Amino acid sequence: MKKIEKVSIIGLGAIGAAYASKIYESDSKSLQIIADSERIERYKSEGFNVNGNHYEFNYITPEENTEPADLILVAVKYSGLQQAIKDMKKHVGPQTIILSLMNGIASEEMIAATYGDENLLYGMCVAIDAVRERNTIQFSGIGKICFGEELNTTHSPNVQLVKEFFEQVKIPYEIPENMLRTMWWKFMINVGVNQTSAVLRGNYQVFQEVPKARQLMIDAMQEVVTLSEKVGINLTSKDIDEFLVILDALSPQGKTSMLQDIEAGRKTEVEYLAGKVSELGQHYLIPTPINDMLLNLINIIEQAALVNKGK
Repeated sequence: MKKIEKVSIIGLGAIGAAYASKIYESDSKSLQIIADSERIERYKSEGFNVNGNHYEFNYITPEENTEPADLILVAVKYSGLQQAIKDMKKHVGPQTIILSLMNGIASEEMIAATYGDENLLYGMCVAIDAVRERNTIQFSGIGKICFGEELNTTHSPNVQLVKEFFEQVKIPYEIPENMLRTMWWKFMINVGVNQTSAVLRGNYQVFQEVPKARQLMIDAMQEVVTLSEKVGINLTSKDIDEFLVILDALSPQGKTSMLQDIEAGRKTEVEYLAGKVSELGQHYLIPTPINDMLLNLINIIEQAALVNKGK
């Protein structure tokens, strides 16, 4: 494979749709969206509007035969990952690069269990403030995709191919030297701002301007910093400070993905955030009271939403 020409995306939430729009603008024929027939019917009838522009993406069901993609971007929620792994089967070939843009630190391991890790890259999104309401997505900043192998002192052929593709479609990117540490840094961020925003029902402005909300978020992140020392990742308070600079530059009206899930009555990813922190805390005998509380509160919020819906 000399360059990436055929791209499949699975997951058209705020993140997936935002990056799909960038790829589509560069070469609409190179992009396919994997979705079940019910979703495709809904997507086609409503279309997608991203930052005021209308997009009619090319859709394909998991059952349809197709040539393997050069690159698959996985942008689903954890609750949909196992189904997504099944649904993208016909898009995976011997040279297909798979790149997960999901939160947390577990999706790569789950994907590798089916497709191996030879062509699997680590990935995550930073500083994108996309908000989705039905099929309308708005963002003031596209952020960047951090990706690579576990270590990137030199760039592997797959990393180089994705780098060239992102440059072609004008998607900002970064290739960290230590990708695992960067993923733990993003995990720390999600544990902090995603979960506290879900409990407080607060947009980014709340964490920019309300000191006690900001401190709650920091306290949740500090528990990840403490755990990272036990697993050899070694985050520090400087990593929290680095995020605070990013946070203060985000659109005040922007919302985290977990807050959007709560508002829409969707299942959150709390088990893969606070749940993972609590699990690691128990394993290393380190107290994680903030995340234990957040796990309990968000589970209650989810259950209350179901009761209110009469389910």
